[in-house]
Amino acid sequence: MSEISSDEQLLADLGVEVEAESLMTGNTRESRILAGFEEIVKFVKINNRPPLHEENKDIFERIYAVRLDRIRASEECMIILDGKDQFNLIQEASPNSNDALSEVDDDTLLSELGAIPNEESDITKLKHVRTRDEIHAAEEIARRTPCLDFNRFKNLFIQAQAELKSGERQTRPFKDYAKMKAGDYFILSGQILYIADFGDEFINQNNKPDRRLRVIYDNGTESNILLRSLQRALNKDQTGRRITDQTLLGPLFSGIPEVSDTASGTVYVLRSKSDHPIVSKSRDVIHKIGITSGDVKKRIANPKIDPTFLMADVEVIATYELSNMSRSKLENLIHKFFEPVRLDIEIKDRFGNPVVPREWFLVPLFVIDEAIERIKNGSIVHCRYDAKIGKIIEDQVK
Repeated sequence: MSEISSDEQLLADLGVEVEAESLMTGNTRESRILAGFEEIVKFVKINNRPPLHEENKDIFERIYAVRLDRIRASEECMIILDGKDQFNLIQEASPNSNDALSEVDDDTLLSELGAIPNEESDITKLKHVRTRDEIHAAEEIARRTPCLDFNRFKNLFIQAQAELKSGERQTRPFKDYAKMKAGDYFILSGQILYIADFGDEFINQNNKPDRRLRVIYDNGTESNILLRSLQRALNKDQTGRRITDQTLLGPLFSGIPEVSDTASGTVYVLRSKSDHPIVSKSRDVIHKIGITSGDVKKRIANPKIDPTFLMADVEVIATYELSNMSRSKLENLIHKFFEPVRLDIEIKDRFGNPVVPREWFLVPLFVIDEAIERIKNGSIVHCRYDAKIGKIIEDQVK
């Protein structure tokens, strides 16, 4: 059995489908070499790095690393792949490559990688049969695609990282099939992911409720993974973590103000008079939500020179007096609650510099009224805003 063909069979046995699209030409052997290299290229596109041999990497990545070493060592492969190596993967050898692996057969290779035990005659042990977890892992890797609108989410990841560093957010171990919602952050396989969209619930083939999610990863990729598949992946990953919400609700309702806070504050809702096309199109549902310890009129003085107010006059739509709450945490809670409908707009300040205001949201006033009432009675902790139907809905507590 040749090196390349045995490696090809190895991946076939593990359920890694070879998609030879743009590189597929020539005879069968050449096609196999091209298809094998295409799988490595796909891995690099998803992970932004070559596959590694390290023991903490999953079995598929380590097999790709061995395959890449074999290609580098083959003059025939170098000739076939000439001009097709867009990431310069075969120009220099990996510092962690193991030359001895290039001469072993498939079973020995799998044993070296820890994929199967070395028992030769135990008929109760199945070889070359994928576990259900391996099947799901391969499926989810294949489903990740580049996120074409990643610019919309990039700042969210930067902000989450900063809040983790400052202690505003924390990480917690993921508990079996814990609740998830749009706007949640998790850490899976060392990557931060963000749930951007929460699809409608349906009953899956196992008669269990499930949803299709849009998940954005911090490396610029995305997937439409199922809710239960994501929960399963987080359960399996020993380092899988939930990133807590920015606002810890306990201290908010404790009635004990922090040193930097006063015992009361005024939540104000503004509407802009800007002639910006985005604002004029949806003026009735675009609102700025802020909080101040002083007079609201003083807070909104000179709005035409302040990018916070979109460099335009504003009108006060509503105010709410709240007491015995941490003012900074209250503001963070409101902004986090309406994060899925934060207005994505860029304006120029009076010096011509681009500014992205962060306190404007596409949300009707009646929804803001309800959110404030739920903050007062504490029920906000079990709710989320569903932008699709324009309502606050209560999540089932698990």
